[in-house]
Amino acid sequence: MGLYETILLPTDGSAGVERVIDHAGELARVHDATIRALYVVDATSFTGLPMETSWEGVRQVLESEGETALEQVERMAPADVPVETVTVEGTPSTEIVRYTREQPVDTVVMGTHGRGGIDRLLLGSVAERVVRKSAVPVVTVPVSGTAVADTEEVVEADPDAVSSPESS
Repeated sequence: MGLYETILLPTDGSAGVERVIDHAGELARVHDATIRALYVVDATSFTGLPMETSWEGVRQVLESEGETALEQVERMAPADVPVETVTVEGTPSTEIVRYTREQPVDTVVMGTHGRGGIDRLLLGSVAERVVRKSAVPVVTVPVSGTAVADTEEVVEADPDAVSSPESS
């Protein structure tokens, strides 16, 4: 076994996740590790729906999207790398951080859109929140060609951070 035994790969199935899967796959291959793909059913993204919208209908759509995203990781990961899949419900950054604290995970490999300035301020960054609060090291992989390395702030996870996942 190498330095990493379990690599957490949070996915939402968005464009560019192929680069993240490739990176996690190579890291897993080098370290003889397992990829654990995590999909977070983000109910908060649908809080603006009309009251007559059925939560069960929304949940089914979100779970279906999650199954597709997780299947993509299974399909694209190297054939010699074991992949496990997990679905949880909640706020993505909170659930990813919680997972790093409660499960045996050695590192997280996740995508970042490389937004800066006002976009990052207004939209927030799941990756940035995970990096700041994760219990394990986090590798971020740019998922678009617009990420500019020299304008991005490099942030390292502090495993001794006092904040709990609930405080995110």
